[in-house]
Amino acid sequence: MKFVFLAGGFAGFLMAGVGSFWAGHQADRVLLDGAVGCLAGALLFRWFWTVLVRGIRETILARHAATTAATAAAKK
Repeated sequence: MKFVFLAGGFAGFLMAGVGSFWAGHQADRVLLDGAVGCLAGALLFRWFWTVLVRGIRETILARHAATTAATAAAKK
């Protein structure tokens, strides 16, 4: 989870910083935009990671339940 948070922050910083630089802002504004983008990117990636992990967990539990039910039906 720490890696996802850091990767999201880095991606957000780069995208916001480059966008601000291309818009012709001064260096202090570019860094401020990058900092805000870093926070937004990190939170967005963290949210996406929790959604992804929850989906994987539900899939594993559903497959396990299906396998258990199939095994129980085969024994009868």
